[in-house]
Amino acid sequence: MRTLVLDNEAIQALSQPAHVKHRAVVAHLAAVVVRRRKGTAVTAVVPTAVRVEAGWDRSDPRAATINRLRVADRTLDTKAANNASRIVGRTRVSVADAHIGAVVRTLTGEVVVLTSDPNYMVRVSAPKSITAVRV
Repeated sequence: MRTLVLDNEAIQALSQPAHVKHRAVVAHLAAVVVRRRKGTAVTAVVPTAVRVEAGWDRSDPRAATINRLRVADRTLDTKAANNASRIVGRTRVSVADAHIGAVVRTLTGEVVVLTSDPNYMVRVSAPKSITAVRV
């Protein structure tokens, strides 16, 4: 199983076609679609705290395009909130970044995080090993 996790910058780039990083993020999601068609188990997820930080309101009609991309929400439930709280205490990152770390820790298989700051994502995801790709 391979999971692609999107951070705030990736969501902002994805939701704004004029964004300088838009094509790069779309290309990564296109690769997810291709792998799915070939039978590879691949998912794309976004922690809900990241959606909030990026301003992605799924009920807004302007989000219709991005909503079609089959990026699943990972909620900040009790267990994730506890893990994220520990990450914030250890690393002093934002709630959204800590939620990424908490989500990553629940995933099995290969995890790829699309981010503007790969070093940051490696830090919040520790001790889980990830591939952080700069967008």
